[in-house]
Amino acid sequence: MPNRLLVSAIAATALLFSAGLSAIAQDKSIVVASTTSTQDSGLFEHILPLFEQKTGIEVKVVAQGTGQALETGRRGDADVVFVHAKAQEEAFVEEGFGVERFDVMYNDFVLVGPKHDPAGIGGSSDVAVALEAIYAAEAPFVSRGDNSGTHSAELRLWKEAGIDIAAQKGSWYREIGQGMGAALNTAAAMEAYVLADRGTWLSFENRRDLDVLVEGDNRLFNQYGVILVNPEKHPSVKAEPGQQFIDWLISREGQEAIGEYAIDGEQLFFPNAERERS
Repeated sequence: MPNRLLVSAIAATALLFSAGLSAIAQDKSIVVASTTSTQDSGLFEHILPLFEQKTGIEVKVVAQGTGQALETGRRGDADVVFVHAKAQEEAFVEEGFGVERFDVMYNDFVLVGPKHDPAGIGGSSDVAVALEAIYAAEAPFVSRGDNSGTHSAELRLWKEAGIDIAAQKGSWYREIGQGMGAALNTAAAMEAYVLADRGTWLSFENRRDLDVLVEGDNRLFNQYGVILVNPEKHPSVKAEPGQQFIDWLISREGQEAIGEYAIDGEQLFFPNAERERS
């Protein structure tokens, strides 16, 4: 009988040890609240396997508009935020919800529209003039309307064009409250104009009659940043593996992985971390 008790005790200890190892393995994962553009463009499918293979850390992505992603971070429901609205990101850090912000990469926005171009904006490199023409023609325009980085950029561009879109919009202006892929699909179906990030546009297959009509304006620059959610605000934040992910993104290895991602030979994102970590 004592032997049986000993065997049972050993078995129980082994089960507890196994459960402990399982918990540790499960804990080696992080949640990254990021944008629909990084997801829809296919960037994460390219870089995350490289990071996971090197570190064993699984990255679970919650793809949202930038505003929603930052709110997810504010609630402590993510360990890292990886977004593209610098003013909002800096406010997130200043309010104490993030530890430090790092530049990671950039691309640009493009103004996409139907090839028959009812507003006559094709070939322009002045996005403000193009938006003025769309407004004057009351040509169909699709807005994400989701407080994302792209939506914030769109609102800024309307303002720079001298148009108070909230007060002056009409039935021609359709806000959908969805991500970039959905906005492009809606624009394709409606033969409408839409502001898109180039990465999602290049990976978008349902183009129908859409084409890039305006590009190259400096105001279309699109910077991405990454921030660790502050563990002092939310003790549940996995700070160590979260910081490992950030360090990898801004390291030479991570930056090269981002720069290597291309579709049909065209690079989607351009790494520009301000400082590298080995």
